[in-house]
Amino acid sequence: MSLPAVSHVLESPECEPVGCIQCDLAVAIEPLAPGERADCPRCGHLLTACVADGFARSLALAWSSLLLLAMANAFPFLSLQASGLEKVMTLPRTAIELHHDGYTLLAVLVIGLTIVIPAIVLVTIIALVVPLMRGRAVAWLVPGGRLLYFLGPWSMVEVFAIGVIVSLVKIVHLARVEIGPAFWAYVTFGFCFTATMASLDRLTLWRAIERCRA
Repeated sequence: MSLPAVSHVLESPECEPVGCIQCDLAVAIEPLAPGERADCPRCGHLLTACVADGFARSLALAWSSLLLLAMANAFPFLSLQASGLEKVMTLPRTAIELHHDGYTLLAVLVIGLTIVIPAIVLVTIIALVVPLMRGRAVAWLVPGGRLLYFLGPWSMVEVFAIGVIVSLVKIVHLARVEIGPAFWAYVTFGFCFTATMASLDRLTLWRAIERCRA
Protein backbone atom coordinates (compact mmCIF):
# COMPACT_ATOMS: atom_id res chain seq x y z
CA MET A 1 0.00 0.00 0.00
CA SER A 2 1.60 3.27 -1.08
CA LEU A 3 1.70 6.39 1.04
CA PRO A 4 -0.53 9.29 0.01
CA ALA A 5 1.29 11.85 -2.09
CA VAL A 6 1.44 15.37 -0.67
CA SER A 7 3.40 17.74 -2.90
CA HIS A 8 3.79 21.35 -1.79
CA VAL A 9 5.64 24.19 -3.52
CA LEU A 10 5.65 26.83 -0.81
CA GLU A 11 6.85 30.41 -0.54
CA SER A 12 7.21 30.22 3.24
CA PRO A 13 10.74 31.11 4.42
CA GLU A 14 10.40 28.54 7.19
CA CYS A 15 10.58 25.68 4.68
CA GLU A 16 14.00 25.44 3.08
CA PRO A 17 13.73 24.31 -0.57
CA VAL A 18 14.82 20.78 -1.46
CA GLY A 19 16.21 20.08 -4.90
CA CYS A 20 14.72 17.19 -6.84
CA ILE A 21 17.50 14.84 -7.93
CA GLN A 22 15.63 14.00 -11.14
CA CYS A 23 14.66 17.39 -12.60
CA ASP A 24 16.47 19.81 -10.23
CA LEU A 25 13.29 21.66 -9.27
CA ALA A 26 13.53 23.44 -5.92
CA VAL A 27 10.56 22.38 -3.80
CA ALA A 28 9.76 23.74 -0.34
CA ILE A 29 8.16 20.95 1.66
CA GLU A 30 6.15 21.62 4.78
CA PRO A 31 6.35 19.12 7.68
CA LEU A 32 4.50 15.93 6.84
CA ALA A 33 2.29 13.78 9.01
CA PRO A 34 3.19 10.11 9.55
CA GLY A 35 2.18 8.13 6.46
CA GLU A 36 2.43 11.07 4.06
CA ARG A 37 4.96 11.57 1.26
CA ALA A 38 5.99 14.47 -0.94
CA ASP A 39 6.51 14.02 -4.67
CA CYS A 40 8.07 16.47 -7.09
CA PRO A 41 5.25 18.44 -8.77
CA ARG A 42 7.16 18.48 -12.07
CA CYS A 43 8.38 14.91 -12.57
CA GLY A 44 6.66 12.98 -9.78
CA HIS A 45 9.91 11.76 -8.17
CA LEU A 46 9.69 10.92 -4.45
CA LEU A 47 11.29 13.72 -2.43
CA THR A 48 10.59 12.57 1.10
CA ALA A 49 8.29 10.32 3.09
CA CYS A 50 7.32 10.49 6.73
CA VAL A 51 7.37 6.94 8.11
CA ALA A 52 5.61 6.33 11.41
CA ASP A 53 8.19 5.46 14.09
CA GLY A 54 10.87 5.68 11.40
CA PHE A 55 13.74 6.28 13.83
CA ALA A 56 12.72 3.42 16.13
CA ARG A 57 12.37 1.10 13.15
CA SER A 58 15.74 2.14 11.75
CA LEU A 59 17.40 1.58 15.12
CA ALA A 60 15.95 -1.91 15.51
CA LEU A 61 16.88 -2.87 11.96
CA ALA A 62 20.40 -1.46 12.35
CA TRP A 63 21.06 -3.55 15.47
CA SER A 64 19.64 -6.64 13.75
CA SER A 65 21.82 -5.99 10.70
CA LEU A 66 24.96 -5.68 12.83
CA LEU A 67 24.17 -8.96 14.57
CA LEU A 68 23.60 -10.74 11.25
CA LEU A 69 26.81 -9.26 9.82
CA ALA A 70 28.78 -10.53 12.83
CA MET A 71 27.28 -14.01 12.34
CA ALA A 72 28.13 -13.91 8.63
CA ASN A 73 31.78 -13.28 9.49
CA ALA A 74 32.00 -15.80 12.34
CA PHE A 75 30.62 -18.93 10.67
CA PRO A 76 31.56 -20.88 7.51
CA PHE A 77 30.21 -19.32 4.32
CA LEU A 78 30.75 -22.13 1.81
CA SER A 79 32.30 -25.57 1.78
CA LEU A 80 33.71 -26.91 -1.50
CA GLN A 81 34.55 -30.57 -2.16
CA ALA A 82 36.25 -31.79 -5.35
CA SER A 83 38.66 -34.65 -6.14
CA GLY A 84 38.78 -35.71 -2.51
CA LEU A 85 39.76 -32.24 -1.31
CA GLU A 86 37.62 -30.00 0.85
CA LYS A 87 37.93 -26.29 1.53
CA VAL A 88 35.85 -24.27 3.95
CA MET A 89 35.56 -20.56 3.23
CA THR A 90 34.54 -17.68 5.46
CA LEU A 91 34.01 -14.07 4.39
CA PRO A 92 37.31 -12.84 5.90
CA ARG A 93 39.08 -15.87 4.43
CA THR A 94 37.83 -14.90 0.97
CA ALA A 95 39.74 -11.63 1.10
CA ILE A 96 42.83 -13.40 2.47
CA GLU A 97 42.82 -15.91 -0.38
CA LEU A 98 42.48 -13.12 -2.95
CA HIS A 99 45.45 -11.36 -1.39
CA HIS A 100 47.56 -14.54 -1.46
CA ASP A 101 46.69 -15.02 -5.14
CA GLY A 102 47.98 -11.53 -5.93
CA TYR A 103 44.63 -9.73 -6.12
CA THR A 104 45.25 -7.37 -3.21
CA LEU A 105 43.19 -4.50 -4.61
CA LEU A 106 40.26 -6.82 -5.26
CA ALA A 107 40.59 -8.21 -1.73
CA VAL A 108 40.44 -4.70 -0.27
CA LEU A 109 37.39 -3.85 -2.39
CA VAL A 110 35.56 -7.04 -1.40
CA ILE A 111 36.18 -6.67 2.32
CA GLY A 112 35.62 -2.92 2.25
CA LEU A 113 32.46 -2.68 0.15
CA THR A 114 30.71 -5.72 1.59
CA ILE A 115 31.74 -5.70 5.27
CA VAL A 116 33.62 -2.62 6.49
CA ILE A 117 31.57 0.16 4.86
CA PRO A 118 28.17 -1.43 5.67
CA ALA A 119 29.32 -1.85 9.28
CA ILE A 120 30.39 1.81 9.46
CA VAL A 121 27.05 2.88 7.97
CA LEU A 122 25.11 0.87 10.56
CA VAL A 123 27.18 2.19 13.48
CA THR A 124 26.69 5.73 12.16
CA ILE A 125 22.92 5.23 11.97
CA ILE A 126 22.85 4.04 15.59
CA ALA A 127 25.07 6.94 16.68
CA LEU A 128 22.68 9.39 15.00
CA VAL A 129 19.30 7.89 15.83
CA VAL A 130 19.87 7.30 19.55
CA PRO A 131 20.56 10.98 20.46
CA LEU A 132 17.87 12.19 18.04
CA MET A 133 15.25 10.01 19.70
CA ARG A 134 16.33 11.46 23.06
CA GLY A 135 16.44 15.02 21.74
CA ARG A 136 20.12 15.44 22.59
CA ALA A 137 22.37 17.70 20.51
CA VAL A 138 25.69 15.88 20.31
CA ALA A 139 28.73 17.08 18.40
CA TRP A 140 28.73 14.30 15.79
CA LEU A 141 25.21 14.79 14.41
CA VAL A 142 26.16 16.86 11.34
CA PRO A 143 29.45 15.03 10.56
CA GLY A 144 27.68 11.71 11.10
CA GLY A 145 24.86 12.63 8.73
CA ARG A 146 27.33 13.67 6.05
CA LEU A 147 29.34 10.47 6.52
CA LEU A 148 26.20 8.34 6.34
CA TYR A 149 25.06 9.67 2.97
CA PHE A 150 28.59 9.75 1.59
CA LEU A 151 29.23 6.07 2.35
CA GLY A 152 25.70 4.84 1.58
CA PRO A 153 26.18 4.48 -2.21
CA TRP A 154 29.43 2.53 -1.62
CA SER A 155 27.70 -0.30 0.25
CA MET A 156 27.60 -3.18 -2.23
CA VAL A 157 25.76 -5.70 -0.06
CA GLU A 158 23.11 -6.59 -2.64
CA VAL A 159 25.67 -6.78 -5.48
CA PHE A 160 27.85 -9.19 -3.50
CA ALA A 161 24.91 -11.42 -2.53
CA ILE A 162 23.67 -11.62 -6.14
CA GLY A 163 27.22 -12.30 -7.37
CA VAL A 164 27.63 -15.18 -4.93
CA ILE A 165 24.34 -16.74 -6.00
CA VAL A 166 25.29 -16.50 -9.69
CA SER A 167 28.70 -18.03 -8.94
CA LEU A 168 27.10 -20.92 -7.08
CA VAL A 169 25.08 -21.82 -10.18
CA LYS A 170 28.36 -22.28 -12.10
CA ILE A 171 30.41 -23.89 -9.32
CA VAL A 172 27.80 -26.53 -8.50
CA HIS A 173 28.66 -28.32 -11.78
CA LEU A 174 32.37 -28.48 -10.89
CA ALA A 175 32.37 -29.35 -7.20
CA ARG A 176 30.13 -30.34 -4.35
CA VAL A 177 28.99 -27.19 -2.61
CA GLU A 178 27.63 -27.02 0.92
CA ILE A 179 26.14 -23.72 1.99
CA GLY A 180 27.15 -22.67 5.48
CA PRO A 181 25.17 -20.70 8.07
CA ALA A 182 27.12 -17.52 7.21
CA PHE A 183 25.63 -17.54 3.70
CA TRP A 184 22.08 -17.40 5.02
CA ALA A 185 23.10 -14.85 7.65
CA TYR A 186 24.57 -12.59 4.97
CA VAL A 187 21.55 -12.92 2.66
CA THR A 188 19.26 -12.01 5.56
CA PHE A 189 21.65 -9.19 6.44
CA GLY A 190 21.25 -7.86 2.89
CA PHE A 191 17.47 -7.62 3.27
CA CYS A 192 17.80 -6.11 6.75
CA PHE A 193 20.41 -3.56 5.63
CA THR A 194 18.24 -2.46 2.70
CA ALA A 195 15.23 -2.09 4.99
CA THR A 196 17.33 -0.04 7.42
CA MET A 197 18.34 2.46 4.74
CA ALA A 198 14.79 2.60 3.31
CA SER A 199 13.21 3.38 6.68
CA LEU A 200 15.57 6.32 7.35
CA ASP A 201 14.31 9.26 5.32
CA ARG A 202 17.02 11.77 4.47
CA LEU A 203 15.01 14.97 4.84
CA THR A 204 13.39 13.76 8.07
CA LEU A 205 16.83 12.97 9.49
CA TRP A 206 18.29 16.39 8.66
CA ARG A 207 15.26 18.23 10.01
CA ALA A 208 15.54 16.27 13.25
CA ILE A 209 19.23 17.22 13.46
CA GLU A 210 18.35 20.88 12.92
CA ARG A 211 15.70 20.75 15.66
CA CYS A 212 18.20 19.24 18.12
CA ARG A 213 20.82 21.87 17.33
CA ALA A 214 18.39 24.79 17.49
